Amino acid sequence: MPPHPAAVAPAFPSQAKARTDLKRDSYAGMKIATWNVNSIRQRQSLVLDWLKRNEPDLLLLQEIKCETHQFPTEFFLEAGYTAHVAGQKSYNGVAILSRVPVELRVSKLPGLRDPEPPARYIEIAAGNLVVGNLYLPNGNSGGETGFENKLEFFSALAGHAEAMLRDDTDFLLAGDYNVCPTDRDYAPGALPPTDALVRPESRAAYRRLLWLGLTDAVRTLHPTDPCYTFWDYQAGAWNRDSGLRIDHALLSPRIAQRLFSAAPDREERAMPQPSDHVPVLITLS
Repeated sequence: MPPHPAAVAPAFPSQAKARTDLKRDSYAGMKIATWNVNSIRQRQSLVLDWLKRNEPDLLLLQEIKCETHQFPTEFFLEAGYTAHVAGQKSYNGVAILSRVPVELRVSKLPGLRDPEPPARYIEIAAGNLVVGNLYLPNGNSGGETGFENKLEFFSALAGHAEAMLRDDTDFLLAGDYNVCPTDRDYAPGALPPTDALVRPESRAAYRRLLWLGLTDAVRTLHPTDPCYTFWDYQAGAWNRDSGLRIDHALLSPRIAQRLFSAAPDREERAMPQPSDHVPVLITLS
């Protein structure tokens, strides 16, 4: 598989509403969102509309389903957002849209065996805050090998998080984790117990991240609400509210102390031709 180089858009155009007040050591009021868009070229207008209405400083996109050079960078530039992209033909792909100055750190997750893995991770630094955008393997396809790939990604992510904690780095790891951490994170009957999203090994891998000292932003502020982020296109899942909570944002300790709000924007699922996921928006104080 060929490498997935990260594409960096040019500097902010003069007409763009780029945010320049973010100090390197201050995250006050910073808004970060994650959204599996299930094809950026099909959802481009929805994403642009959502950006206009919500104005996040960073938007982490998963499953963009295009190669890096096919990403519609120019349309987001006109809206005030630069783009860092790790694309792949037809499948996977991640990108980060930013209206604050950022620097690319990596375009693949450290610690994986494959030197050129599928495009499932990209990481930037916004001042002193490191933000990792991930699209974790589903684990239901490819038999046991596919599930082992899921667990390997989880293990590499935990190793990367542990290394950043040792380095006293402030960070946030957000995206489509493809795991329902507990039974309250999916509607009754939405998944069988053998599904990779709820298998004990998947949940244990997610708990390992929490046991490192990371904070699940949404669950911390909404301990009992369903907070679903995904509704399948099949079997009327949206109309029946048969959802899953599989899109998460995990915060390092100091960033967790700055957490002000975190919630999925479920109204986006009712839009025409929506993604099967909705954005999750986090605000820091």
